[in-house]
Amino acid sequence: MAALRRIAAACLAATLAACTTLPHYSVPDVAVPSHYASAPQPAQGWSVAAPADAQPRGPWWNLFGDNTLDGLESRVDISNQTVQHAVAQLQAARAMLAYQRAGYSPVVTAGSGVQRYRTSQNLIDHSLAGKTIPDYSAGVGASWEPDLFGRVKDATVEARDNAQASEADLESVRLAVTSELATDYFDLRSLDRQKKLLDDTVTAYAAALGIVQQQLDDGAIDASAVAEAQTQLESARTADQDIDVQRAQLEHAIATLTGVPASSFALPASTAPAVLPAIPAGVPAALLERRPDIAAAERRVAAANAKIGEARAAFYPDLTLFASAGLESTFYAPWLTASSLFWSLGGQLAGTIFDGGRRDATLKGADAQYDATVAGYRQTVLTAFQQVEDNLSALGTLAGEAASQQRATQAAELSLKLTTNRYQAGAVNYLDVVTAQTIALQNERNEETIEQRRLEASVHLLEALGGNWNRTTLSGAGTPG
Repeated sequence: MAALRRIAAACLAATLAACTTLPHYSVPDVAVPSHYASAPQPAQGWSVAAPADAQPRGPWWNLFGDNTLDGLESRVDISNQTVQHAVAQLQAARAMLAYQRAGYSPVVTAGSGVQRYRTSQNLIDHSLAGKTIPDYSAGVGASWEPDLFGRVKDATVEARDNAQASEADLESVRLAVTSELATDYFDLRSLDRQKKLLDDTVTAYAAALGIVQQQLDDGAIDASAVAEAQTQLESARTADQDIDVQRAQLEHAIATLTGVPASSFALPASTAPAVLPAIPAGVPAALLERRPDIAAAERRVAAANAKIGEARAAFYPDLTLFASAGLESTFYAPWLTASSLFWSLGGQLAGTIFDGGRRDATLKGADAQYDATVAGYRQTVLTAFQQVEDNLSALGTLAGEAASQQRATQAAELSLKLTTNRYQAGAVNYLDVVTAQTIALQNERNEETIEQRRLEASVHLLEALGGNWNRTTLSGAGTPG
């Protein structure tokens, strides 16, 4: 008989161990191209080898070699409120993980009480009828629900995956904020260089106006040349002043990104040329490891998978074991004696028999949510590849534009020089000089604008490649599920 009981117990234990409700999880498959279509060939200074993601890398903005930018970026983690909001969300997700893990442990309570009560005198055959009774008690109780069917495990896995997703979300926010800061900074520096160009232009136009004014006073030319020179000068001054408006707005934006009130922030002007870094794009498959938004989307798929396990576990009964013990006495004096001891021990197995289809609906909803997160993950991957290709293509095109614009600028400067010489020789009127000046200035500003766009594309490419992040930095990244 005892052997039969042991066999039955072993069979029951094996059955319970086999009743796992967590579905098998694997990362959803996505189509990954073998190479980037817009990536330049290695002969152009690019690397197509897979980057050493396991190796520690410095902050991505160090590639630009700008100490001022490095200092601004260092403030983001400390003072940027968008980042602080994401940090708080991560802390909340980790707290939820700790809460779910606590489900493995029993709940122990303790308490004591003092009360007096009186029983009705009109109770028949009751020994305490009409008496006032004091009651002194103290005790402890414990209850525990063994995780027979994986409900607690599934909830813990879901909370862990959500915490990892929040961790990746934080990195996505950091990457977005630092990229926006770098873009605003390079735009501001481009305005500084344009400001210097316009300042020099205003000075040159003012000198030219003085010359034609003297020629008018000498009777060598008519007043139309002076009017044209005056128009040219004032137009340059207007453009120069407009630069100040744009720069102030960018300076205010940088202040906000670094967590400083705009009223107390100032960034001195600098016309130093920016460094355009060579960025190794690597292979597309590495993007799945380097993009925090892709990692976050994948972790949410895993969490949705665990949610299905929770929905399945609801179809199984819950076993609760409980125990309590303490001391109770009507009189205080014998309260601490052995005769005042009370205790109880028991268990309860309970499950839902009928709920009108609520559990079925919950399971179907979990399945649908899983499908939705899979679609979201795949869309995130597709968007990531698009962003990399967009910026690779932009950099390739802008490199050609920069070379062409440089030739156009040189030609415009030569044309201005020749036209000015011809005007001084009396071969052309001053309108030809004004036209040549306008063309030369516009080409110089176009050249600076293209460089600005190349810097922006470089920043966006680094952002699209995931900066210096790697998903192996996620807490518990090596754990399955």
